[in-house]
This record gives sequence, structure tokens and C-alpha cells, in this order.
Amino acid sequence: MSITQKIMETFMQYKPDQAPDPLTQNKHGYVGKPLSRVDGQLKVKGEAPFSAEYKVENLAYAAIAYSSVTKGKIKKIDVSSAEKAHGVLVIMTHENAPKINDPLLFNPGGGKGAAASALPILQQADVHWNGQPVAVIVAQTQDQAEAAAKLVEVEYETAAASVSFDALKKIAKPPANILGEPTEIKIGDAETAINAAKFKVDNIYRTPRYNHNAIEPHATIAVWHDDKSLTVFDSTQATYNVSYTLAEMFGIQPEAVRVIAPFVGGGFGGKGTMWWNTALCAMAAKVVNRPLKLSISREGVFRLVGGRTPSEQRVALGAESDGKFTALIHTGITATTTHNNFTEQFTFPVRHLYAAENFYIGQKIVNLDTVANTFMRAPGESIGTFAVESAIDELAYELKIDPIELRRINEPAKDPVRDVAFSMRNLTEAYRRGAEKFGWKHQTPRSQKDGKWLVGQGVATAYYPYYRFVSTARVRISADGTAVVQTSTHEMGMGTATVQIQHAAQRLGLPIHQVSFEYGDSNLPPASFAGGSNQTASNVAAIAATIEKVLRELLALVGDNSPLAGLKYEDIEARDGGIFSKKDSSKGETYTSILQRVGQDYVEAEATSSEPSEMQEYSMGSYGAQFCEVRVNEKSGEVRVSRWLGSFDCGKILNPKTATSQFRGGIIMGIGMALTEETLFDERKGRIMNASLAEYHVPVNLDVPHIEIIYNDIPDEHAPLGLHGIGEIGITGVAAAIANAVFNATGKRIRELPITLDKFL
Repeated sequence: MSITQKIMETFMQYKPDQAPDPLTQNKHGYVGKPLSRVDGQLKVKGEAPFSAEYKVENLAYAAIAYSSVTKGKIKKIDVSSAEKAHGVLVIMTHENAPKINDPLLFNPGGGKGAAASALPILQQADVHWNGQPVAVIVAQTQDQAEAAAKLVEVEYETAAASVSFDALKKIAKPPANILGEPTEIKIGDAETAINAAKFKVDNIYRTPRYNHNAIEPHATIAVWHDDKSLTVFDSTQATYNVSYTLAEMFGIQPEAVRVIAPFVGGGFGGKGTMWWNTALCAMAAKVVNRPLKLSISREGVFRLVGGRTPSEQRVALGAESDGKFTALIHTGITATTTHNNFTEQFTFPVRHLYAAENFYIGQKIVNLDTVANTFMRAPGESIGTFAVESAIDELAYELKIDPIELRRINEPAKDPVRDVAFSMRNLTEAYRRGAEKFGWKHQTPRSQKDGKWLVGQGVATAYYPYYRFVSTARVRISADGTAVVQTSTHEMGMGTATVQIQHAAQRLGLPIHQVSFEYGDSNLPPASFAGGSNQTASNVAAIAATIEKVLRELLALVGDNSPLAGLKYEDIEARDGGIFSKKDSSKGETYTSILQRVGQDYVEAEATSSEPSEMQEYSMGSYGAQFCEVRVNEKSGEVRVSRWLGSFDCGKILNPKTATSQFRGGIIMGIGMALTEETLFDERKGRIMNASLAEYHVPVNLDVPHIEIIYNDIPDEHAPLGLHGIGEIGITGVAAAIANAVFNATGKRIRELPITLDKFL
């Protein structure tokens, strides 16, 4: 039985947790209900295959040998010992690898490229970072490949490398743009206003490197078919982009490459672009002339896959006695490389959150000889909110104003930088509800104690932009009364399949167990990549357009003998397994009746969503208020998060159960960002020193309190189904809320992450 058949079987057996609510807009009312994940059974039974788990006949296995120098050239590579190792089939280096075209860079603003870096892959002797692949070893088993990889000997001619972020800050320069937005924004004269302000804060905030550690490390299986077509099972957030990029690299037609990834074991941006393992696996499979699996080890992910850049940010705020901001400055520096040039957008939150008379916003970058940096959950916004929301808390104490009240005072009536209306913004309501539920009371620093623990509370604003991209879907309604929705979108555990089945069932007027969803395959209609919290809105828009098209086609089939004869699309509604007159509920036909009468097994349509014009017309974002309580050991400096409440304003919540899981997951990732996570980088060797989960510390159960989630659930009439993205909003503001609570507990202000014991010395 195929994976699609297994998913279909699970869907057909699935029943909702609650009876449909007849009072909702649609009689079935599935949207907004807390339904369990439709793929949950497959996952808990171990029947949901991830990229490394597909059963392919005659499979060979690969491992990578990584560069141990930061920059230079390979003078000599000796693979003789490795070639003699037991089970070795092929060793591929720059000397014998197939010649391929340069990869197409991923462009979040559009385009079909997927590559994280524009560097040629195993095509030349140049070394660009410590950890770059220098050889791929193919063997009969995984153990044999990994053992042989250790026998590859490389002699290098080294060159001077730029790996010190601090050393290069003095020559930092503005990038051309930041995800298509201006690098610098000036409104008025912020520096003069800061100097003249009665109350002010002006500080530097620092965040370290962070690395992705998804449960599923990157893995690829590549299968060539007579050198003319290629099937790839890959852990990716962008099946369609990867298929197109591989086709370009190997000089074959785009339709000749199929990328399959129905289940991805966590991504958070680390699988949003194509890393070198995917193309290397396809190259080596071509050389060995048999199917090949390349699974990256946990350490290998640190070497091969980029993470979040370090940052140094300045935030300066000026205000008068009434608390209104007279000036707001947010500037800083991040790192990138010359071969990817991704500027992390840490100034995006401040562009849209607060009113001020004068603004100065600007970013600069330095280029390092490291693995390409990349997106990591709420890229830019997570580290940007740490700096801005910490500074606002500092100013609140200077003004002796409650931090929530200071934010309310500076709530803008319209977007402060773009000068357009908000499509929907109920942030003050989120703060009101959150403060009431949390029991917020602004306390004097170092005034609360419980034995050896100093206790403090903190708040911060959460923010992430609204994104929607053009996507395509296909819908088929069959004569047996079932429907299938198809698109190449992704499921990384966020509940995509569940929510889109809820949406499609409600829009089609079908019982939810009669609707299935096929996804994660580049052969299906092209969807947007899974990133930027865009996927739900993008898919909803595409599926809505497609369902309208398929219903119009059904209406065209009814004929003169149907009770629907003569009705226009605007006159009908989908319900009770068919289409019915809006004015006369007795007039209608089921899908089965229409198709059987005309002798068709099914009706099918494909449609593409409209351009996201709403993003141009309005300022759109997801918002939230993060409330936390911490306990700090007075003697050791140990920090424990003891209580958390997140109050969110993200439009319509389509599934409270999966949405709450997303909010909580983001908050937990933010707790790690604030307290435990840090990539330790050796600037002498340009090498990551803690490339394992034993030394790169992510939060575990005892680090995380119960996290309470509430939300406004107020739809945005300008967005599909009234929704805004929720995948990344949860992590934003978390680090600042913790730092602010730590100050409230101890009286010590921490402006550099992570907040570890040494910061209290």
C-alpha cells in the first residue's frame, strides 16, 4: 500500500472531535474546531515515512568527508586507503565528479531557485569554509561509507580567512536591500531628538550564532532513471523549488525531476533552502549508477547546514514625561557570506510596532568565510524583538510607567513607517486579556523572593509579518461523493493537512472524512515553500479559487432537468454533499447525483491564487503579548522559567488544537534562544566547537513550564479566511520577556544572549 493510500485510508476513518456547529457560517462549521491531526495515527504507529526511510531496491549508502580548514585550495586528496576499505563502491571528489551547472539561489521574494549558496558543488579545488564537503564516499552499507570517509586524506594550501565578526564590524556595509525592503529608513532627525529627550535609553544588544537541530537530520535518496529523469526523496520545505533547481543543475527538463517529501521531521527554515547534500547525493547516484541514500549525521548538519547569524544591535529610545516616543533608533550588524548574501531582517518589527516622532532604522552586514547563514524560525524578528522589547522595558523603568502602559501609549493609529492602514490590529486587546489572565502587576525590581529564589515577571510584544504567495491547487470531486485536494505543499508537523481538509470540507459542504489531501510531491500543482508563516494563507487562497472553479464546472453539467437549471454560480452554495440554491433550500443536487446523471466518474479543476495585493494595500502582521515569570537562584544565578502565558492576535484561528501547539513550540524555542542555546565558534580554526546535542543545549522538559495560550480570534476581512500566520510569531518577544523578568527579579539588566550564569557575575 502506498503512503498516499495509507493517508487516504486514515482520512476515511477519521471523525471530528466535536459535532459540527450549525451556527457557523457554513453548516458543517469545521473551520475553527479543535480537530486532531489527520496524520497523527500514521506518525505514532511509525508508518509515516521520512526521507531516509523509503524502501528502495538496490540501495547504496553515502557519507561525506568535510574540509578541516577554513579557506584555501585542495593541493592533494588521497583516497587510496578509503577505496580499499570494505564495501566501498565509489569515492567522488572534485577530480572525478560529474560537471554540473551552478545552483540557482533561493529568492524568498519569488523565483524558482532553491540553493542556499551559489557556490559550485564539488566542482573545483577551492575551499570556502571549515566543513565544506571535499569527498562523497559510496558503499554497500552506511557504516562502511562512514568508516571509509575517515580514511580520506587531504593536503591543503591555506589562505587568510575572515571569520571574526567583531574584527570586521568596523568595515560593515549596508546590503542592497533586506528581502526587498529598504536597508535604511529616516523620518525626521532621530539622533537630535534622542539627545534632546528628557528620558532616554541607548544600549547595545547582542545575540550569538544559533544552529538548527530538527528531530530529523537532513537526508536524501536519489534514483536516476536511464540518466533522463530523477526521483529524489528529500527533507525539504520547498519540493517544487528543489525539483526545478536540480533540473537546471543537471541540464534536464524540469518535469523530469520529481521531489517527494510528504513528511518533514522539523524544518524551522533549515530545510527551506537546498543544501549541498541533496545535489551531492544525485551526483553520486549518477556516478555509482544505482539508487543512493545520503543521510547527514547530527554533527554533519552543523558543518553543512547554516544557522542564524550573530548580531549586534543598537536601540535608542527618547520620550517625554508622558511616555510618548520622540525618537526611535534601531540599527545594527549581522553576518552573511559572499555566496548567499542573506541579510537577517532584525529591523522589521520596529518598522511596524510603535509610533514615534522621529525614526532612524538601518542595517549593515559583514561577509564571513563560514557556511552560508540561513532562515531560522522568525529570522530577524526573533532577535530584533529581543533588542527592541528589552529597550522598551528599560525606558518604562526610567519613566516609572508600567511596561504594558508604555506600549499602549505608543500604539500607532496606522503603520508608522509605511503610512498605510493596518488591515487588522488588536494588540492592545491581546495585552488586556493577557494581563488579566496572567494576573499582571508591575513589581519593583528585586522585591519578590521565595526562599533562595528571586522572583520576577516580564512582558514583551510578539510580532511577525503577514505573508502570502501565489500557489496552485487541484481539486477532484468523484461520483462516490468524495473529494481530493492536491498541492505540492509541505507538512512539517504544523497541521497543514488537517487544517486544509477542514477548510476544503467546509467549502465543499462535505463530511470531513470524505475529503483527503495529497501533498509533499513536486509532481502536484506548485505551491509556495513552507516558510515565512505563509503556507496556510497561500494554500487557503489557492484551494478556495480551485473549489470555486470546480463548482462552476459542476454547475455547467447539471442540464435542463436539474432543479439547479438556470441558476448562476452566485445563486448557489455548497452543502450537504452537493450544491443547492441559496434562496430555495429544497432545490439542489448532490455531487453524486450530478456526476452519475451525466455519466462522469469525476470532475476536476486546477487554479492559481491571485497576487497578494492585500500586502501592498495594508500593513499586515501577527501580534502577541508574551507574559512570563522567572526564578533566579540568588547564589548560583540559575534561571528557571516558572510560568508563561502567550496572548495572540493572529486573525481567525482555523484549528485551536494545532494552533496552540504551534504557539507553544515557538515559545519553547524562544526559551532555548534566551537561556541555553549558543553555537560556540572557534575563530582560530573557523570551526563550530559544539557540533552535537550533547554540547549544543536545547530546552528539555524540566526547562519548560506549563505554557498557557489564549488568542483574540478576530478575523481579518482582508486575508483569506481571516487568518494570519502563526508558525513563527510564538518565538518572537520570548527572549525579551525572559530578560525583562530577570531584571525584575534581580535588578540586573542582561543585554547579551544567552542568559547564562556568568552574566550575573
